[in-house]
This record gives sequence, C-alpha cells and structure tokens, in this order.
Amino acid sequence: MTAISRSIPNDRMAVLFAIMLVAAAGNTAMQSILPAIGAKLHIPDVWVSLAFSWSALLWVLTAPHWARQSDKRGRKALMALGMAGFISSMALCGLTLWAGLSGLIASGATFIIFALFRSLYGGFGSASPPAVQAYVAARTEPEERTQALSLVSSSFGLGTVIGPAIAPFFILPIVGLSGPLLVFALIGLIVLITLRWRLPNDMPRFAARGSIAPYPASGLGTDARRDEDEDESDAALRPPLQWSDRRVRPWMLAGLLGGQSQAMMLGVIGFLILDRLNLRTNPDEAAAITGIVLMAGAFATLLAQWGLIPLLKMTPRATVLAGAALGAAGTVMTGLAQDLHAIVIGFAAASLGFGLFRPGFTAGASLAVTGHHQGAVAGMTASINGSAYIVSPAIGVLLYNWHAMVAYGVMAGFCAWLVVWGWSALRQDPPLST
Repeated sequence: MTAISRSIPNDRMAVLFAIMLVAAAGNTAMQSILPAIGAKLHIPDVWVSLAFSWSALLWVLTAPHWARQSDKRGRKALMALGMAGFISSMALCGLTLWAGLSGLIASGATFIIFALFRSLYGGFGSASPPAVQAYVAARTEPEERTQALSLVSSSFGLGTVIGPAIAPFFILPIVGLSGPLLVFALIGLIVLITLRWRLPNDMPRFAARGSIAPYPASGLGTDARRDEDEDESDAALRPPLQWSDRRVRPWMLAGLLGGQSQAMMLGVIGFLILDRLNLRTNPDEAAAITGIVLMAGAFATLLAQWGLIPLLKMTPRATVLAGAALGAAGTVMTGLAQDLHAIVIGFAAASLGFGLFRPGFTAGASLAVTGHHQGAVAGMTASINGSAYIVSPAIGVLLYNWHAMVAYGVMAGFCAWLVVWGWSALRQDPPLST
C-alpha cells in the first residue's frame, strides 16, 4: 500500500478496501447462518436456497448497468449507493428474521418479506465493486495500477473468509441468529460514513471503467480484469467477440461445468451439516459449525489462488484439469462424511480444487484472445461465474433432499466430465489477430 499511496493516500485506500471487504463478508456471513434459520423456522430447504438464488440473479442483471453508471454519475456516488443497498438489506433482513424467530410473523411471511429485502442487496449492492475498481484505476499511474487493483480485489476474496469466521460471534442473546445481519448493517453504516467523510470526489487523472464483480460467495475471488488502456473508439471498429468463438468456447464451457459444481456444493453444505451432525433441533450450534466449515473452504480456496498457483506456475489447462480432479475427489469425500472432521477435510479439499480451477479457466479464456478483446472476455467470464449461483444451489438442494449422494454424485460428475472432456478440448493455441 505504501507504493500506491503516491497516487491514493493510505487512509483513502483503506476505505476502498473496507467497502469491498464488507460487501463480501456480509453476504457469506448470511450464507453460513441462513440454513440454521430455515431449520428453526421450519422453512423447506429449497426455499432457503432460492433466497440466495434471487439475490444472485439480481446481482448478475444489475452489475453491468452499475458498472456503466459509475462513469456517468461518479464513482463515489455509486460506492455510496452500493453501501446503502447493503446496509438497508442487512438491517431489514435482520429485523425480519428476528421478528419471525420471535413469533411475531408467521414463518412463510417471514421468508417472503426476507426475500424482498434481499433484493436491495442483489439490485444495489452490485454498484460498489466496479465503482471501487474504477476509482482506483482512474487515480493510479499505469505502473501502480495492477498492484492497486489486486489489493482491492483481494479484499473481496478476503471478505468471503472473514464473513463465516466472525458470524458465529454475532449470534447475540436478544436478537439470536439475526444478530450477524444487524451487526454487519452497523459495520456497513460506519464504512459509509467514513466513505462520505474521507473520500473526495475529485476529478480522475485517467479514464477507467470498473470490471463486473461476480456474486460474492464463500471463497469466490474476483479474477476478471478489463484492459483499462484499451482505446474504446478503436475497439468499436473491430468485430465483437462471440460466445461461439472457437478460441473461448471451450474455456467458457469449462467455467460453466466447474461453476455449477461449486455453486451446488456451497448451496448444500449448510443442510448437510444440519443432517449429518443431527443439529436440526440445535440451529445455533449448526450456524457456528457451518461458519467453521465455510471458513476452512475459503482458506483452502485462497491458498490455491494466492499460494499454489504463483508457486507452481501451472498453465491454465493444467490448473483447470488438476482443480477439477481435486474438486471431484473432495466433493465425494464431503458427501460420504459422517462427522465434522471428515466434512471439514472433504469440503476444504473440494474448495482447494475449485480455487485452482477458477483462475485457470479465467486465465485460459483471457490468453485465448488478443488485447482488444480482453474487455469482452472479462465480461463473459463474469457472466459465467455469476450465472452459476442463480439456479444451481436450489437444484443442488432439491437433489440433496431426494438423496444426498445423488446430489454429490452430480457435483462430482460435473468435475469428472470436465477432466475427461477438457483433456483434449482445452488447448492453449496462440490467439488469432482478428
């Protein structure tokens, strides 16, 4: 951060870091406690999963709009809008769940109202990440930009670790399981006040647009980058990149297969813990344990992305195939686990695999095209990443309720097919000049 401070002072960089971190941590904190809340309210598991699917759908639909609006309405204003959406969603969802858990609202009505308030996060929370990235890119010298963008992007991934880790500590005596949501709303309010107070809305030094951040889930990093130095007028004269383009099509299909498996795994894990550890009647303990398991998975994912990939210097193809194979093995281990230790080991192994796979597929798609198509391929990978969290978690829960090993067999099957098919399909040919 010291080198970056020549362009953006440390205190302002800390505010930007906090915005990204809180936006991700609040969502994964909710992810760790919501299965337990559903069990306490006697809500069917699939409806709990659909609450996340609804929010993810809105995020995917609105994120490109907010990325464009940050150029027109100002980056600071869009950051504030995103934080306001986060705060209001967390506070209203927390109060709704507290009322439902207290018996003031019927269980069905509680979850309907909860889903409506989740819309605020999915619809407006997506405004902050691209605005933060654009703010940093527009105020840093080219030689500092990569480091600065990596710093703020890493906070998004770090938030997925912190959320499940600290959520159990916010299960408070009076508000109970809704405590983490209310506490994160308060933290978000502090960040918003600091944003208004410490971050000036000065004129940027460079033109820049923020990349679209994927929906924040446990251990999900932000890998897509947009080439900020691209000449927009020149790029407009070139033919657009198509989904059917043979250079990127195999990588997009690989991202789709692996993404569905990871999304299903994250959607099911909270309910597996409730059942395998016999905690349906003790939701408070289940929420704490779910936080531990999600934290282990997030650490494993970040170990892959921040440790193994830079250390081993694997090619995108090798990273995708190795990650998919490890993801399949870890998924089967999780499905067969009968105690907490086995669940943690299996989930961490699968998360390590997905942590290898996701940057590999993103890098492979990026390397498949020339510079003027980097913005398009970044948008494609962001769409693939986000789309996995719209329906796959709910489908995973439906399969799990039918039979646990059917669900985990489907997850492992996606990964296994990716290894078999990808062995011949994923080739890193030199990008064409057109």
